[in-house]
Amino acid sequence: MQSSKYYLLLLVLTVSLSQAQKPKTPASNEVYESIQKLNFLGSVLYVAAHPDDENTRLISYLSNEVKARTAYLSLTRGDGGQNLIGPEIRELLGVIRTQELLAARRVDGGEQFFSRANDFGYSKHPDETLQIWNKDQVLSDVVLAIRQFKPDVIINRFDHRTPGSTHGHHTSSAILSLEAFDLANNSSSYPEQLKQTSLWQPKRIFYNTSWWAYGSEEKFNAVDKSNMLNFDIGVYYPLKGLSNNEVAAQARSQHLCQGFGRTLERGSQTEYIEFLKGDPLSENKDIFNGIDTSWNRVKGGKAIGDILYEVENNFNFKNPSEHIPQLIEAYKLLQNIDDDHWRIQKTKELKSIIEMCAGLYLEASAETPWATQNEIVKLDIEVLNRSNQNITLESIKNANAINIAKHIELKENTKFNFKETFKIGSHQQPTTPYWLTKKGTLGMYQVDDTNLIGLPETPRVYKVDFNLLINNTPITFTKNVVYRFSKPDKGELYRPFEIIPEVSAKITENVIILNSNAQHDISVIVKAGRDNLEGSVEVCHPKDWSIFPKNQKISIKNKGEEQTLVFTVIPPKTQSEGIISPIVHIGDKDYTKELISIDYDHIPFQTVLLPSESKIVRLDIKKKGENIAYIQGAGDVVPESLQQIGYNVRILKPDEINAETLSRFDAIVVGIRAYNTVEELKFKQELLFNFVAQGGNMIVQYNTNRRLKVDNLAPFRLELSRDRVTDETADVTFLNPEHPILNYPNKITQNDFEGWTQERGLYFPNKWAPTFTPILSMHDKGETDKKGSLLVAKHGNGYFIYTGLSFFREFPAGVSGAYRLFANMLSIGKEDLKQEAKLND
Repeated sequence: MQSSKYYLLLLVLTVSLSQAQKPKTPASNEVYESIQKLNFLGSVLYVAAHPDDENTRLISYLSNEVKARTAYLSLTRGDGGQNLIGPEIRELLGVIRTQELLAARRVDGGEQFFSRANDFGYSKHPDETLQIWNKDQVLSDVVLAIRQFKPDVIINRFDHRTPGSTHGHHTSSAILSLEAFDLANNSSSYPEQLKQTSLWQPKRIFYNTSWWAYGSEEKFNAVDKSNMLNFDIGVYYPLKGLSNNEVAAQARSQHLCQGFGRTLERGSQTEYIEFLKGDPLSENKDIFNGIDTSWNRVKGGKAIGDILYEVENNFNFKNPSEHIPQLIEAYKLLQNIDDDHWRIQKTKELKSIIEMCAGLYLEASAETPWATQNEIVKLDIEVLNRSNQNITLESIKNANAINIAKHIELKENTKFNFKETFKIGSHQQPTTPYWLTKKGTLGMYQVDDTNLIGLPETPRVYKVDFNLLINNTPITFTKNVVYRFSKPDKGELYRPFEIIPEVSAKITENVIILNSNAQHDISVIVKAGRDNLEGSVEVCHPKDWSIFPKNQKISIKNKGEEQTLVFTVIPPKTQSEGIISPIVHIGDKDYTKELISIDYDHIPFQTVLLPSESKIVRLDIKKKGENIAYIQGAGDVVPESLQQIGYNVRILKPDEINAETLSRFDAIVVGIRAYNTVEELKFKQELLFNFVAQGGNMIVQYNTNRRLKVDNLAPFRLELSRDRVTDETADVTFLNPEHPILNYPNKITQNDFEGWTQERGLYFPNKWAPTFTPILSMHDKGETDKKGSLLVAKHGNGYFIYTGLSFFREFPAGVSGAYRLFANMLSIGKEDLKQEAKLND
């Protein structure tokens, strides 16, 4: 029990520190491990498609046991998935998953890269994937990553030889990696890249295989493994007090939005990689066979290695600063080697080690977490030398690149604080993820600045250089400007320092559904990025809509304050939809973007600027029933969407589910993946089924067919599959066109399936009791009909409905047909007597 508590505490600390962004204060064992990695001149690039495709066990093993520089290239940012911790989907989900990957790399010691590919959703074949992605652009990004990172070895997560057997993105990542392996050293391939990098040829490429690729452990055991390498990735690290698979589990647990928090694993475990191409393997089957990973690899490196190997072999754990003279000598020699790649990379590592050995604390904290153009920002600069080494602070170059002389001897453990200021440039662009600054396509993000392609996040603009003399050798350490603050219930915290626009605006509702021609009030929230903001706001709208008044004045005294304006929307008399967006006029400038904050404890605070737009729909929709209980699952905006069309929706917690409470509602709606994520529901199923039998309606939205928390999804036999229809334009056939769910109270037609986004649906049932009536049939190109997307069963006096249709995506997109169909699902059984009799017949 004590051991479990210790590891849980360790995981909590890891998560907390990644959020806090506190400066690293490594212990001696971490300094020693950094020296070990400094003395290994070899690198591995791991390649896959999505954030959750990483193999943290292997990445951690290569980084921490082999000591290789290890990176993960995820072709997408996971934008097309689901979010288990909040409402963010699409672009905002990609921002969260990006930061979760960076948090994982901080745990397992790897680095992180991306391509410009957009995760557009599930794809069944690489041909489709590479057409939507723009194969040439993504391939160029993979080539660029290889040329910049210069891996000796590439490892693919997926098999390029099995198209159509798994997610098209998966196979595509392997196909592109294998092609890039041959192109990275070809000067005629993407020659424009050679202005910022150089050619490179990896030595060999592997496929990270395992028994699941062969269907079973028995089949895998029978496979000829002469072309494979294997590693015991359960190796124990005494310096960490953890095994490799425990470190890997901690890294994997950073993916909270995907529900990957997990218990730690221990003990021996084997990982396999299959040789695909490159220099043949020798008998010793070493991943770096034939590659010199010592300092002898670079011309002039032997003298450097002689010094650094001696430091490693005789490291003083009690007083690491004792090695600074040797480290400085190696640093000076390193600046003279001709190999740009290793000089730059190893200089970065060596400087970090010198900083750690000296116990240097260098920080530039702004008085505010964000500022706007032309604003003057105060800085609190802290400098501290916690060693007995001869160190002088010669000067500080502030965030405006102005050099400020200091000439201060940094005596041991004597803190120095300086107050400085800097000014935000008049043309400085706001802080936001660089891949979201321009509108891309379904499959690709648009990035005009080629220097940004591949980076995990937007580089910080404002930094402070600390120009030091260490044993009479000049070394500069550069730190990003941060914001340090405290909260009584959390202690000291850190946030990135952000640049925001002087004003931003948003409409409180992302989708506005109006089911009559009655006027409707909307609220526009305007946020000031600076003091004394004066201007006006208007709302752009489709021609057949009216908004009153035309514009309103704003006056906000203090930055950070908000002002809410109410506009009246007058819809047309007939069905219509379009986009409305606020425009804020400040002087001769117009602002049309919304400032979005993403604030979770396990990742750094993020600000994202996106176009401020809301979809507005005049919908001809009818409904029966009023009161809906919603049982939340993995997170969606279905409750808010149902409120939009006039339902009274109450979020019902599992411990509130009882017969008396349920009797107050006309229908129960179960959120997406609730039976995958809410353990308590296994004790509540009979109560819910009884509610249906007594005349209520119950709608269960999609769940995956793995890790179900309940034994019975429905009152009758119902088995989930992995069937899905990823083509959002796939034809929909009405199997029972006379069924009330397609006719009452709204007549559902083919028009109601137009404008769907990303997919039709997912994880459809493929086996069910005769009690269920399938309503719809659909399929992707070249596949058989899938009839399990919408199933209806009479149970007692009520109706049980299971649907894999992606309402959770269609509602936020304002797809009118999805609203109309869902209203019919809620209304079933509430028809007039004639229709009820027809259903019973």
